[in-house]
Amino acid sequence: MRVEFSKNFDKEYQKLPAKKQDKVDATIEMFMSDCTNRTLRNHALKGEWLGHYSISAGGDLRLHFKLINDIALFVTVGTHAQLY
Repeated sequence: MRVEFSKNFDKEYQKLPAKKQDKVDATIEMFMSDCTNRTLRNHALKGEWLGHYSISAGGDLRLHFKLINDIALFVTVGTHAQLY
């Protein structure tokens, strides 16, 4: 599976502290090697985010993405409170 990032994701990623950016990077690497890894807590979203999925980067940090053919397009990153 190929991974791409929206402009919004890039913008939000740049605002994160360096330690959280490192967590996001490690999470994306894990996702690329095994998107079903239980540590990611990968799950489909409902309501406003219907059609998207969420993975955990540890603690309260979440990454949302949508699947487009063989591409996982990451669209946003933030805390649970920021995203919901």
